[in-house]
Amino acid sequence: MKTLFIVESPAKAKTLQKYLKKCFKGRDLTVAASYGHIRDLPEKELAVDVQNGFQPKYEIPKEKRKVVAQLRKLAKEAKEVWLATDADREGEAISWHLTQVLNLSPDLVKRIVFHEITQQAIEEAVAAPRSIDMDLVHAQQARRILDRLVGYELSPLLWRKLKQGLSAGRVQSVAVRLIVEREREILSFQPQSYFSAKAQFRFQQETFSAKIKERLNEEQLKQLLQLLQQTTEFHILEVEQKRSTRRPPAPFITSTLQQEAAQRLGFPVSLTMRLAQQLYEEGYITYMRTDSVHLSEQAHQQIKKVIYKQYGKKYYERRDYQVKSRLAQEAHEAIRPTDMTRTQVPLSQQAQKLYTLIWRRTIASQMAAAQIDKTIVTITYPNAPFPFIAEGEIIRFDGFLKVYPIEQKEDILLPPLKKGDKVTLEQFQARQQYTKPPARYSEGTLVRKLEQLGIGRPSTYAPIIATIQQRGYVVKESREGKKRNVKIYLFSPKEGVQVKQEEETFGTERNKLFPTNLGMIVTDFLMEFFPDIMDYHFTAQVEEQFDKIAQGQLQWQRMLQAFYTPFHEKVEQVIREAARRKVAILLGTDPRSQKPVYACYGRFGAYLRLGEEDDPQKRTISLPKQWNIESISLEEALFLLSLPIKLGNYQDQPITLHWGRYGFYLKHGDKTYPFPKNKNPLNFSLQDAQTWIEQQQAAKNNVIKTFEEEGIAILKGRYGPYIRYQNRNIAIPKGKDPQSLSLQECKSLIAAAKQKKRRR
Repeated sequence: MKTLFIVESPAKAKTLQKYLKKCFKGRDLTVAASYGHIRDLPEKELAVDVQNGFQPKYEIPKEKRKVVAQLRKLAKEAKEVWLATDADREGEAISWHLTQVLNLSPDLVKRIVFHEITQQAIEEAVAAPRSIDMDLVHAQQARRILDRLVGYELSPLLWRKLKQGLSAGRVQSVAVRLIVEREREILSFQPQSYFSAKAQFRFQQETFSAKIKERLNEEQLKQLLQLLQQTTEFHILEVEQKRSTRRPPAPFITSTLQQEAAQRLGFPVSLTMRLAQQLYEEGYITYMRTDSVHLSEQAHQQIKKVIYKQYGKKYYERRDYQVKSRLAQEAHEAIRPTDMTRTQVPLSQQAQKLYTLIWRRTIASQMAAAQIDKTIVTITYPNAPFPFIAEGEIIRFDGFLKVYPIEQKEDILLPPLKKGDKVTLEQFQARQQYTKPPARYSEGTLVRKLEQLGIGRPSTYAPIIATIQQRGYVVKESREGKKRNVKIYLFSPKEGVQVKQEEETFGTERNKLFPTNLGMIVTDFLMEFFPDIMDYHFTAQVEEQFDKIAQGQLQWQRMLQAFYTPFHEKVEQVIREAARRKVAILLGTDPRSQKPVYACYGRFGAYLRLGEEDDPQKRTISLPKQWNIESISLEEALFLLSLPIKLGNYQDQPITLHWGRYGFYLKHGDKTYPFPKNKNPLNFSLQDAQTWIEQQQAAKNNVIKTFEEEGIAILKGRYGPYIRYQNRNIAIPKGKDPQSLSLQECKSLIAAAKQKKRRR
């Protein structure tokens, strides 16, 4: 009897094969992969009949025709077909599409689902096959059709009113709105200066730190310093001791895994999901798209044994976590290892890191709470306006922190102080600080916000973040901070009061999400004309309606009709009434020419314009990406419009600052030099230029040989000669004369280095 099993991926098929052989002994068994969806809505047409119940018109993509032909051949030869695609809506839809495309008889098809790829899970699934769940299929279909309707109607509207080639999406546009609004909060934020104060005290032979909790202004600080100079007596006003309990977090669901992997491992959301998919398909973890924190009884017993064996009985405490979302499916499990005794997986280093994180989180979720003793000491003095507070913390029992530390903290020990004890002030310090604006979103914090608002579902977060970057509405990048001087007041009884200044860097960003000028303009347009589509609560309500369809509580065509009718009417109204947008923000007037200066947005992106649009002598320059169309000042705009600028002469030749296709650069005579990355062009002096050019010339003296047409250079290095190619350094083997290396030899060494990296 021929039996055909169909799954989505070859990796999953390979892992399943060994378990299925035991379930189907003696049968002619074939496990095949569909490689994801085998058909979809065509890209270049609406493909939805809105007049006849929103019936979709599916097609098999060209790249899937060979796969479908192979599956059809296998299905014809099979006496029964088992569909074992993933246990979510997408997986259910793939199974349904397979039945349609392969013309499978309902009597022939058996649908099974499992949440982990283990022998027991497969045997249980095979023992209880079911039919296709059409409610899940309708929910997936409704989401796909609604998103097609929104994109297909909004995108051409953006072409007409803003710029050709733009696109909009129901959930993606709302995600961009979050990032745009956060950016505007940051741009409008006015930092306020204050001073934070701390002191070193001595009690007997021990020193300890204490701080003033309040933020002080400079006047309050000066009054405090006058008082400290007159004070010799400090004593303990109060000693408070309390024990706090810290409980472990729940096991991972999709969103929390994405957030923790971003925070602890620095993984982008897309990488986390790719690695989790691999771990699942290889049989090492349970299904990675879930919003349930439930653990099976089998998992509880495994975890208990591991904790007893590795950490001891006192570390174990069974916990059954409650699902926060009423729409989460308790039948699903949290993300956990399929075998809790396994700590290593034979995969990549990144996959191992993610697996370890999942293992630790799962174990920690069933461990005892940490017990922490905290001591709070209040230190006062005569006429004290602000008491000093010293805090000591001792972890009496580490509990789950032994496996899953929340933060790296050591015990903070205080001397054996009691009420009335006298202490001696040794040193006082107050440092100037500034209030901080709201933090920009990282991929992890954006996922957290989307989850809080109920926007999207576990399977959608990674595609959302990828799409808004691909469309050019958002960029993920790191940006260098700025410099500023801060005051520091010091006081000690021996040396009195001292005031000094220090330079600090602030505003440094690492792998944060920034809206582009295009993202801001598209968001403003959609907010003005389609506030419902951009409303956070509305988007969350749509997600709830999809969930109701999946539960059989709402008819999918009725839901689409209720959404589409007013939406389509609004699109038609905007086409008729809204004028084409010409984004031009007046920044001010050029004092020399008395012409207006504008920040504009056109078909090639953001730019600056000196003069009106119809002025034949107007001047324009593209806006560098580090300047925001909404925040650029008149001074910055005039500086850019005045480029190129002559900085002065050096070695009897002029040095000029230019702006080109790839950014700022310097020109000295007939030679050009890249502009230093950590310098501000607005205050770049002749002396800065001379120093930079000398450094560049010195670097060129390290050149042994170049093949400019190939972008290859042989350079002198600190540890010997090396090849420089595409921002990579390739070592030259000992005994090789760098001067005699040919182009072909260099290419061979580069290729060998690439191959070595791939193997690693």
